Formats: sequence, structure tokens, C-alpha cells
Amino acid sequence: MASIHQKYQEAIRLYAETDLSAVQIAKACNVEVAGFRAYLGRHHRDLLLKRYGMEGMECSVKLRSKRGQRPDAHLKYKEAVEACDNLSYIRLSISEIARMFGVTATGLGNFLRLHYPDVLERREKAKLRLGIADNTWRGARRQCAEVYTQAVEMYKTTDMTISEVAEFCGVSIGGLSQHLRFYHKEVIEKRFSEREQAKKGKKKIGHISGNGRKHVPDPETVERYREALELYRNTNLIVKDIVQRAGVPLEGFRYYLRTWHRDLMLERRGMSAAGKDRDDIDLSITKRYLKSTSAKYADAIDSLKANPRQVAKVAAEFGLHPETFRMYLKEHEPELSKRLGMMKAANGKTVSRQAAEKYAEAVRLYETTGEELKSIARRLGLVYNSLGGYVRRNCPEAKQRHEAIVAKKKTD
Repeated sequence: MASIHQKYQEAIRLYAETDLSAVQIAKACNVEVAGFRAYLGRHHRDLLLKRYGMEGMECSVKLRSKRGQRPDAHLKYKEAVEACDNLSYIRLSISEIARMFGVTATGLGNFLRLHYPDVLERREKAKLRLGIADNTWRGARRQCAEVYTQAVEMYKTTDMTISEVAEFCGVSIGGLSQHLRFYHKEVIEKRFSEREQAKKGKKKIGHISGNGRKHVPDPETVERYREALELYRNTNLIVKDIVQRAGVPLEGFRYYLRTWHRDLMLERRGMSAAGKDRDDIDLSITKRYLKSTSAKYADAIDSLKANPRQVAKVAAEFGLHPETFRMYLKEHEPELSKRLGMMKAANGKTVSRQAAEKYAEAVRLYETTGEELKSIARRLGLVYNSLGGYVRRNCPEAKQRHEAIVAKKKTD
């Protein structure tokens, strides 16, 4: 802390003893302007209040509000504004009143237009009533209004900033800003309320944000990652290979994807943001499957759908690891996995759904007739050993009913 005080010691002396601005002092003392201003506000606020003519006021008073007039400006023009609104000075022009109170005519005029437009209106009405109007045009000049008509309309109907509108229409940024603040306050108020509303919620891509700009990536950033994004969208390459090929930083590209192309990341992970905000989906809990993984299992899945059979057999046919393939099916093909998976039979035993469907007719015949199991298997085109093993493991009650029917026939 002592080193900081020592760093700004000379700058503070100049600020207290001279009328130099903070920028001039910072340059003279070779310190950062922002740092010097922050140091002033934190450790020498009394000097700031003195500089602004606000000695004796509470140190908590705001020197600069978010909008509206500054306290120092209010004090500077206070008496001149009161004179402009006083009938005793009605015969004087704004320029004459400004000179009388030691302020510039332009500064006073702009201050009135910006903060006290009602004073100007009352002055004009009073002059007309008293018959001392000078027939001078007040307000926006016709030529200026024509120059800024297109820019004002564009600022009203789009999300473009003042600087963007001015550049597009080929007009002065400062001139357009002043024209809007003086003669189109409702437009400025509307944009301000939109910005304040945007600060309350999450930033949405393509919508206005709290700083008044659209929440979109910079054109330079878009161009920088254009090739990498195309590779990410249209190939099965992993991100590390993509950044090497495109020559962009890995962490930068990952941040670009998370911020501006979250939908592509979800697509790569086999998820969809339909019906919910894409920003609400936590990427850390989503499974990171590559596009190449989807292509790897595509043929096996198509084969299973066309001809349902044991997952292990299909995995062996296509050279896949059976357990890994089974896990992939459960996550990405839940309906197919459920159809091929295990189920609870009527007797409470857990059996393969496919086997239960395959042997259902054979079991029904076996438990309701006296026909031998080998005969039933031959008639239905089933493998006897497989059918016998299934009945012994999963349908012992069917065997008991079959034996009861056979014993009854022998008795009769």
C-alpha cells in the first residue's frame, strides 16, 4: 500500500495545487489515467469534491450519475438556468445571459436543450405573449432534420448503435448523437430501457445487450474461426485435430464454440435443444461422443432394426465390443435397446425380450398339450437345445403343467 501512495504522490500534489486535468497530470507524472482516477476516488475524495465545487458535502455523494446532469455541471449552470426561466431576463438572449453568468453560450444552450427543454419552451411562449419575439427559428433546423431523417429512423427500428447507424448513413457520429439527445429524447429513453431490461436476464445471441450492442461475435472473430467451424460442422475430426489444421488456438476455439455455437456441440454429443434454452443445458453432464462414433455404429444399428437379434451376435458381425455397443444403444437408441433388452415374465423371472417373443408360441403349446418339446421345436423351426434350455431356466411351471397333462393321459 505504501508503494501505491508513493507512486501517486506527485500526481496528487499537482491535482491539489493546480487546475490541470487528471489526464494532463497522469501524462506529466507518467502514470495510468484510469489508475490515477481510481486512486483519487478511493483515497482523496475530498480533493475531487473541492475540484467540483462541492466542498463540505458528504463523501458518499455521486460525482457522476449513470445518466442526467453531473453535480458540478448543475452548480455551474444553476444560476444561468434560473435566469433563463425568470421574466426579469426575458428580453435578454441566451447568449447574453450566458455572458452575464460567466459561462459559454454554446454550453448553456446545450445544457438547456438536454436537461431543461421546458424552460426554452416557456421563454418562447412568454416572448410571443409579450410581443417581443425575434422571429428566430428555434429547435432542429430543417436542413439538419433532413440530413438525419434516415439515421433517426434506422436507430428507431433496428438494434444498431449510434456509431453503426452514423457510419452506415454517412453522417457525423457526434452530430447524430446530439441530434437524438436534443430532439428525439423518446428514442434515447426507449433504447435505454431496452438496455436496462437486457441487463436483468441472460444475454441472447442476436439480441441487444446491456451495452447497447447486439450480442454477436466480432466479424474478426468469425473470420478467424471460419475454417475451424466448417471442419467442426462437416467432418468427424476431433477438436485438437481441427485447430491444428486451421491454425487457431485450442482454448480460443473451444470458448468460441461454447459461446456462439453451443447447438453444434450439443449435436455432436447426440443431444437436442428443442423445446428448451440451449444455454440451460449443462455441457459438463453431457456424454462426449464423436461424430465418428455415430458413424461407427450406424451399420450395426440399421442391421439390428431390420433383423432383431442378440446384441452380442451383431457386435461380433461388425467387429464391435458387445458391452460398449450395448451402452451406446441404451443412450442413443433407447427404444431399440428396450425392445432388445430384458423384461420381467409373468412368473417374475427376468428374461430376454427377444427370447420371450421367439419362444412364446412353443411354451404355450408345451404347457397346454402333451406334445413332446422336440416335436414342437421341429414343427416351429426352432433349435431344440436352445428351446429346452429356455424352458428349463425360465418356465419350470410350464414343464410341470406338461407333465401333469401327460400323466393324466396315461391314467385315462
